[in-house]
Amino acid sequence: MNARRGTRNLGSTRTRTTLIWVAIVIVVLVVIDIALVTLALGRTAPNSGDPAGPIPTFSSSPRSSTSPSPSPTADAAGARRSLAAVDGQEAWRATGGTCGGPAPTLEHTLDAGATWKPVTLGGDVSSVMAIRASSASLTVLAGVGDDCTPTVRSSTDDGVTWNAAADGDAGAGISTAGVVLSTGVVDPPCSDPIEAFQGKQTSVVICDGQLDWRSGTGDWVDVPLDGVRSMADAGNDYSLARIGTDTCDGVQIESMPAVGVTPATTTTPIGCDADAATEGPISLDRSGDDVWLWAGDTVAVSTDGGATW
Repeated sequence: MNARRGTRNLGSTRTRTTLIWVAIVIVVLVVIDIALVTLALGRTAPNSGDPAGPIPTFSSSPRSSTSPSPSPTADAAGARRSLAAVDGQEAWRATGGTCGGPAPTLEHTLDAGATWKPVTLGGDVSSVMAIRASSASLTVLAGVGDDCTPTVRSSTDDGVTWNAAADGDAGAGISTAGVVLSTGVVDPPCSDPIEAFQGKQTSVVICDGQLDWRSGTGDWVDVPLDGVRSMADAGNDYSLARIGTDTCDGVQIESMPAVGVTPATTTTPIGCDADAATEGPISLDRSGDDVWLWAGDTVAVSTDGGATW
């Protein structure tokens, strides 16, 4: 009896010993596992003094790069522009003054050029040569059809509808056939005219390096003037937008007599828009003391006759 009891006690002791060793092994493995995890985290976590790394982002579809839509003011180099001022807040502008070129555009602003609203010209309009505006109406000298026949149209509802208007109501323009006046198309006084103007008694054509003036249907008077790009009617004077002067790095506004012009007629500087672009087409217009200048992608407004911008 005692021998059997001793055998059972020995078996129990061995079992307890085995369990103890198994428990020790498990504890050791757990400790090793914790140590390995701690080491891995220590290698991947940034130090307190290091800058944080970039946060990864994921997308279910590839990103595409988009370019901004072309601005309506960024027309092709050499294309003509038209600008018509109503006052210091309201104005109209148009691009596409050459027949066969890009489709013309017409826009309207009521907040001094901060925003512009596109206006429909009509499907048959191939070019815009000149525009004139008042608080009551807008008149356009347009080239209509494939041959860009000079046609004058007017709108009293901001371009919603258009009606026929009298020749000359939109001023003068330049077409492939010549200078378009109220009396018809005449040969330009130079080979590559930049802009044309017609008032009640006088006409002006701006050329590269000269300005040609005439009274009525008289002969053109050639006035040597470099850098003139646009002009506006100022009553007894013309306001000129001129580049390349010694006193202005941008666009200089000058005054020139509108009557009695001779080859020796001189201009008087008024002001300088030093920030105005000098590359590409430039357009100038005024209503009283409010002068608008469209150069590059920017339309600027002066409220003191062009003295400051």
